[in-house]
Amino acid sequence: MYIKRAITEQVADSLKKSPATAILGARQVGKTTLSKVLISNIPEALYVDLEKPSDRDMLSDPENFFRVYNNRIICLDEIQLLPDIFPVMRSIIDDDEFDIKFLITGSASPQLLRQSSETLAGRITFFKLSPIALYELDHAFSLDRYALRGGFPLSLLSDQDEDSFRWRENFIITFLERDLRQFGFNIPPETIRRLWKLIAHTNGQVLNYSQFSSTLGVSDMTIRKYVDILESTFMLRLLQPYHLNIKKRLIKSPKLYIKDAGITNALLNIREFTELFSHPAYGGVWESLCIENIIGKFSAWEPYYYRTSTGNELDLILTKGNKRIAVELKTSSTPGVTRGFWQALEDVEADRAFIIAQVKQAYPYKNGVWVYPIKEFLKLEDF
Repeated sequence: MYIKRAITEQVADSLKKSPATAILGARQVGKTTLSKVLISNIPEALYVDLEKPSDRDMLSDPENFFRVYNNRIICLDEIQLLPDIFPVMRSIIDDDEFDIKFLITGSASPQLLRQSSETLAGRITFFKLSPIALYELDHAFSLDRYALRGGFPLSLLSDQDEDSFRWRENFIITFLERDLRQFGFNIPPETIRRLWKLIAHTNGQVLNYSQFSSTLGVSDMTIRKYVDILESTFMLRLLQPYHLNIKKRLIKSPKLYIKDAGITNALLNIREFTELFSHPAYGGVWESLCIENIIGKFSAWEPYYYRTSTGNELDLILTKGNKRIAVELKTSSTPGVTRGFWQALEDVEADRAFIIAQVKQAYPYKNGVWVYPIKEFLKLEDF
């Protein structure tokens, strides 16, 4: 059993202060395990698994249910399966007759769970639970293993690569054939699977709806809908372009990434690291792996990418207030950069710049730029 210590402490603190606390994240990322750990030492806590029909039936008359179980912490696991519960929760929270704290989990973003963000506005605290990050692992886990298997606990912690691969294959099938239906989406599983595979092949490229729609034979609007769904269920990241106060012709579409490297590899039928290392998609897998870990570690910073029509480019820009940190990502053990990198640093007026590459240790490159291995970079406290 793997538990993230930092978020566990944050959620536990929220349970004491907030009427409702939500843990959101992809399916199988560890939300149920975390919730059960949080309430295991609270005698008055009640756990309700909304994936079980018998548990859902208990809430057929939710107001009476909450009246019976007043003065408790109630955990509602996979809340998206019972969306009509949110208005009732609001009335319970606002009624002085009740003293209930809610802990809910969901496999969708607040935007997809719109009722929660609107109905419980001002009454709910959201936490996002991501797959296991590199900076949360000890030295027993190699970077190669992480790049192949990704960060989903049951994939990363499998005994063998083949066991991990089968788990991820089953995850994808279940997500497409069951989970999306449970969210209320009547989508042909094979069509969205083909789109997901196309994204795996183009991981890290600028999003082009027309290219996908032409390949799949569906409309641009359909592709937009499918991408929105995959993003809202924590499968994709849309990295937005940086353009603040820059008077240049910029690329204004987001870059599209599959968030978990292991899911990307399963979609590409890559079973071993030697296959991944020689695959054309390796650069995109490495880029998405680094970006997800950096964004997760430095969560107080806003992430963007930067690219002009003339080729000035930075893979990642982190901003906080007036500070800008530039990051370039390379798979090489002897990284180099182009003139476009240096020009981009001037364009965005970066305060510091780093090249993340597959090197053994950090070293100064030139003009104040440092080269770092990803694991060492993630040990930095801040900039």
